[in-house]
Amino acid sequence: MPSGTEAKSISDKDGYVLIADQVTKTFISAKNKVIALDNCSFKIRPGIVTGLIGPDGAGKTTIMRLASGLLMPDSGTIEVLGLDATRDYLQIQASIRYMPQRFGLYEDLTVMENLNLYADLLGIPPEERPARYERLMKMTGLAPFTGRLAGRLSGGMKQKLGLACTLIKPPSLLILDEPTVGVDPVSRRELWDIVYSQVKERKTSVLLSTSYLDEAERCQEVVLIHEGHILGHGKPEEFSKPLSGQCFMLSVPKEQKRRLQAELANDPKVVDSIILGEKIRLVLREPVEPSKVSSLFELANVEVMDVEPRFEDAFMWRLKKRMEEQGEEIHFRTIAHHKVSGSAGEDVIVVKDLVRRFGDFYAVKGISFSVKRGEIFGLLGANGAGKTTTFRMLCGLLPASEGKLMVAGKDLRKARAQARAKIGYMAQKFSLYVDLTVRQNLRFFSSAYGLTGKRQTDRIEWALDTFELKNMENAVSGTLPLGYKQRLALAAALMHEPDILFLDEPTSGVDPLARRQFWAHINSLAEAKVTIMVTTHFMEEAEYCDRVVVMRRGSILASGTPEELKAKYHPPGEDNPTMEDAFITLVEMQENG
Repeated sequence: MPSGTEAKSISDKDGYVLIADQVTKTFISAKNKVIALDNCSFKIRPGIVTGLIGPDGAGKTTIMRLASGLLMPDSGTIEVLGLDATRDYLQIQASIRYMPQRFGLYEDLTVMENLNLYADLLGIPPEERPARYERLMKMTGLAPFTGRLAGRLSGGMKQKLGLACTLIKPPSLLILDEPTVGVDPVSRRELWDIVYSQVKERKTSVLLSTSYLDEAERCQEVVLIHEGHILGHGKPEEFSKPLSGQCFMLSVPKEQKRRLQAELANDPKVVDSIILGEKIRLVLREPVEPSKVSSLFELANVEVMDVEPRFEDAFMWRLKKRMEEQGEEIHFRTIAHHKVSGSAGEDVIVVKDLVRRFGDFYAVKGISFSVKRGEIFGLLGANGAGKTTTFRMLCGLLPASEGKLMVAGKDLRKARAQARAKIGYMAQKFSLYVDLTVRQNLRFFSSAYGLTGKRQTDRIEWALDTFELKNMENAVSGTLPLGYKQRLALAAALMHEPDILFLDEPTSGVDPLARRQFWAHINSLAEAKVTIMVTTHFMEEAEYCDRVVVMRRGSILASGTPEELKAKYHPPGEDNPTMEDAFITLVEMQENG
C-alpha cells in the first residue's frame, strides 16, 4: 500500500488554504484524558474539495473547530488563509464559513426568516439580499418552501437550508462537518451538486468531513484520520489502486450467504467481507488469482469474479493494519438468541391498505406489504416518505387511521399490548436516558419489558458482554461516542429476546467499523429466525435485506429483492448499478411522470 502524503513537519506555506503542523489537542472528561489529535500534520490545496475521512471519534470535528478558531491547540499550529488560527481567529471567521453537524437553524422561524437572520448576522445589505436569496433558493430547490417553518422541513431540506444560510456570504473556505448524515440519497446528491457549484463558479475551497466512505470518492483529495492520527493524504484512487487483485465478488447460494459472510469476516486472510444483495464482496490481504479463491477458503458452489477496488476497501485495509500494529484485534461478534419457532414462510407482519392522517395531511396513503419469519425487510425512502410513521404504527406507538395491521399474529388495532411483548424497537435517535449510566439504562429497559430477578440480572450481564460494554457500564450514556450509543440501544431492544426487531435508521452517522459490527449482530439474529424490519438512508445497507419496499410521499413506488430493483431501475448504460443508482432512478421516474 502507498503511504500517500504522510504526516511530517510542514514548513512550506505557499499555495495552501489550510496548513496543520504537528497539532495536538487533548480533552479532559470525567477525569479521563482523551487525545483527540496526536501530532497531526497536513496541507489543504485551494479550489478543490478535500475530504476529511475517518470513523466516529477520529478527530474530524476537532480539526474543523481548530481551523475555525473555536478551539486552541495544545501544541503545533494551524494556519488558515495565511493567518494563524490561534491569534487571528476573528479575521479567519470573517473569511470562512463553518457548518457544524447540528447547524443552528431556528425551527420556529420560516425558511425566509432564517435567511434574513443569517443575513443580518453576516451584515448583508438589504438591497443585495433578493438576488442572493433567489440564487440560493433555486440552487437548493427550496424556492417553493420559503414560507414553511424550518422545523417542518425534512432532514434533507434542513441540511440544504443550513448550507444556504452558510453561503449567504460566499466564503474563501467552506468547512462542512458531516453534512450528509441522515440524509436520503437524492438530497445527498443535491448537497454534493451545491458544493461543487461553489467550487466551479466561485473557486471556493471546501473541507468536508464524512464517515460515509463512498463519499470519499466524490472528493478530489482525502485526508484519512483514525484515533487522532493522520493515516494518509492523497487522491482517493491513490489509496484504492494498490488493492487490485485483492477484491472479489462471490455468488453463493442464498441460504449460505449470511453464514459464509460471517465466517469470512473473521478469517485472518480477509480484510473485509460484506453482503451486497445476493453476493458477498471480499477483500483479501494479499493478491490471489480468482480461480484460487474457492480453494483458499474451501468454498463449494461459489462463483468468484474479481472486481475493481474501492476507497472503502483501502480504508478497511489501513484500519486493520493500524489496529494490529497497536495490538488490537477486529473480531465481529454474533448474538446468542433463542431459535424462534414457526415456519420460515409464515407471514409475521401483514400490512394492508394502511393509512395515517394528521389532520388533512396523509403521511401514509394506503400501503400494503407483508414480511415473512426470519426475513430482513427494508423500508427505504427519502426524508418525509412516511417510513418512521409506518414504523411507529407497526410498533403500536401510533394508531392507524385506516387499514389492517397484523404483527406476530395480533391485530394491532385490538391487541396492541400483546403484540408489543414480542417486539424490540430501536428508535432513530436511540431512545436512551442520557443521564443514566449504561447499566442503569439496561436495568430500566429490562424492567420495562417485564424482566425481574435472576432473569433480569443474567440478561444485563449478557448485554454487557455481547456488546463489549463492560468497561463502560458506569459511564453516563449521554457522554458515550455514537458507536457505543448504538450498541447500547440495540442491547436495550433485545433484553427480552423479541421475535421481531424494528430498526429505525439504526446506523445513521456511525463509522464503517461500527456499521459492520452492527450487521454482524443483525445477520446472526436473522439466522435465528428473528424477523427484522429496518429503515435506512444508507443504500448499501439495503443490500443486506432479503426484500425491500421503496416509499415516496406516503406511497410505495416499488418492491422486490435488491437484485430485482437494481436490474429494473438503473441509469442507462450502467452495467453494475448500486442500490443508490436504483433508488435515485426510481424516484426520478416517479417525479417525471
